[in-house]
Amino acid sequence: MLLNKNLKKLVSTLTVGAALTFSSLSAFSNEPIVIKFSHVVANETPKGQGALMFQKLVDERLSGKVKVEVYPNSSLYADGKEMEALLLNNVQMLAPSLAKFDKYTSKIQIFDLPFLFDDIKAVERFEQSDAGQSLLKSMEDKGITGLAYWNNDLKQLSANKELREPKDARGLKFRVQASEVLDAQFKAIRAVPRKMAFGEMYQGLQTGVVNGAENPYSNIYSQKIHEVQKFITESNHGLLSYMVIVNTDFWNKLPEDVRTELTKILDEVSIEVNKQSHELNLGDKQKIVDSGKSQIITLTAEEREKWREAMRPVWKQFEAAIGADLIKAAEESNKQ
Repeated sequence: MLLNKNLKKLVSTLTVGAALTFSSLSAFSNEPIVIKFSHVVANETPKGQGALMFQKLVDERLSGKVKVEVYPNSSLYADGKEMEALLLNNVQMLAPSLAKFDKYTSKIQIFDLPFLFDDIKAVERFEQSDAGQSLLKSMEDKGITGLAYWNNDLKQLSANKELREPKDARGLKFRVQASEVLDAQFKAIRAVPRKMAFGEMYQGLQTGVVNGAENPYSNIYSQKIHEVQKFITESNHGLLSYMVIVNTDFWNKLPEDVRTELTKILDEVSIEVNKQSHELNLGDKQKIVDSGKSQIITLTAEEREKWREAMRPVWKQFEAAIGADLIKAAEESNKQ
């Protein structure tokens, strides 16, 4: 009889415990999935606006299921630490510059090849092609899944002398990002590449530590580069863009319906970000013209082709690492 009482008590205890455990798990499962989106620029930039737009649409369409927390201006992780944080799943989403990925896959270097794309529309066609989309998945074995491209338009050359032909750049020191391709790009025209942090560029140009730079119009205007460079050559020679990425393991473990909706939202946001970015660059170009502080040089088709041919050996230099088929696919995007 005592045994039965003890057995009943044990069963009762286990039942209550199981109920509490089930209740706790149910409560936990009802908590929204948190996505920390960290980036290093201001909210007012195209990337910053894209992150906020993504946050807003997720809140509207997946309220209670997913919560996006946006951390701008390196407020959570600095530029050099954010990739490590993503791989550790301390943040789930980033949008780094494409130049940051060459140590994860050499194929991404295709976006740094000079004069590969004729215009931003060609860039977008390549990004949406099978070849461009394959690059988004090229780092999954490293724990990084690409979801979208956010473009900050094409880059222009600036200097304190007119740059109309490649020979005009000989001996000039150009500020560059830490990229093997960009380093080779300027060496191809017998200029001197100097790696320099973005925040140090204005002072470097002002003091003559470097003589020139390459930036989209939005960076030239926002960083006041046009105030310390007399000439801007509209070369449209390279791309400054970002890839929106997530931690692969985190992404793959999301419920399929949630993942599908997040992908749909990000596709919508990307279209708007890229549209706004191009418009912003055109607007900033006009502001530079209106300021009268820097002369914009428009190259003829023949002049631009000279630059392209002078830098084309860089394509061959990196062909083995990037892949000849990938470069060909990018060239094809210019023909549509």
